[in-house]
Amino acid sequence: MSTGMIIALAVIVAVVVVGAVALIARGRGRHGGPSLRRRFGPEYERTVALHDGDHQAAERELTARLERHGELRERPLDPAERQRWADRWTAVQERFVDSPREAVAEADRLLAELAAVRGYPDGERYEEQLDALSVHHAEHVDGYRQVHRAARTGAATGAGTAESGAATEELRSALLGARALFDDLTSTEPGRHRASAGSDRPGSQAGTRSHGRSHTPVLHRSRPKES
Repeated sequence: MSTGMIIALAVIVAVVVVGAVALIARGRGRHGGPSLRRRFGPEYERTVALHDGDHQAAERELTARLERHGELRERPLDPAERQRWADRWTAVQERFVDSPREAVAEADRLLAELAAVRGYPDGERYEEQLDALSVHHAEHVDGYRQVHRAARTGAATGAGTAESGAATEELRSALLGARALFDDLTSTEPGRHRASAGSDRPGSQAGTRSHGRSHTPVLHRSRPKES
């Protein structure tokens, strides 16, 4: 093979390699790297941690979620529906004062039902529902994950078991995290789920949020039951 032919082949190979790199970079520009980090926020960091710091593996997982659920369009709630959901959430919070575990279990069921009503996969497909929510409500989806875990732990422990102060605080934290997602799913504000989490904590001035005609009260603190 002549020197000229070798040079020509080398140039062709170089062009092919450069083209492949450009395509990969273009794909990352659409779905990967900084774009995924911006879209998923804390969910991005959580997924990286689950993959032991492997950013490429985490981004493959997040990109797959985006491709499966990115086109989902949430079904809007009318004012009457929004009011009914707000009333149910208020009842959950009031129940927490006397029955923290039962309230957390109800919050878990309520979020699963509400997400299904908004157009997400139903609660029987929890992992798929969670993935879809993470695409559209990345800032607050971990609250659902926490309350679901707390509800399952409560079911395994037994509903009638007395709570310690620490356990009650953990349940309260889970319920507050779940409420942030509830607020997103019932909000009338377009793009609300793109905003960062607010200071929705007991005693916070941001503790009351509007849901149509109602206001969901801040979660009241409760004392551990006396043994």
